[in-house]
Amino acid sequence: MTTNFLLSGFGGQGILFAGKQLAKTGMDTGLNVSWLPSYGPEMRGGAANCSVIISDKEIGSPIVTTPDVLVALNLPSFLKFESAIKAGGTLISDSAMIPEKSARTDINAYYIPATKMASENGLDGLANVIILGYLLKITKIFDYEMFLDHMIKGIPPHKAALIDKNRVALSLGYNYNE
Repeated sequence: MTTNFLLSGFGGQGILFAGKQLAKTGMDTGLNVSWLPSYGPEMRGGAANCSVIISDKEIGSPIVTTPDVLVALNLPSFLKFESAIKAGGTLISDSAMIPEKSARTDINAYYIPATKMASENGLDGLANVIILGYLLKITKIFDYEMFLDHMIKGIPPHKAALIDKNRVALSLGYNYNE
């Protein structure tokens, strides 16, 4: 099975980190993966997105034009990529940053106020990890505990102070109920 993800938002929202965590966990579990970042020259505040492909087959191209799963963390990303989601695919939207809802009836749309949840829980900057937790719950792409273990192991020693916050953020997203 092959799953094509497109994660998109502003630079500085942790889009590339989130995509890298998905790809790394896939790679660590013996799957074929592709991680292709794309960002404007401004980085923070500019457009940022990444394509992630996770497959049990060889991957021919790292480019995702029709995602199975779109994660949108800001309105410009929602407006730009929502129409590209494959019929039957999934939209996961940060409703704290995106006031709009999808009008499409051929996709599964989920809304989580990740940025607001991060702020309310002293986890500023970790809306991306909250989204990852929710993505795990919705897509079931990886087992929660296994993903958490891989994510924690991927945090560099100089950022060890973020381990507990990442653990809490992932749990908040995974346990969120609309």
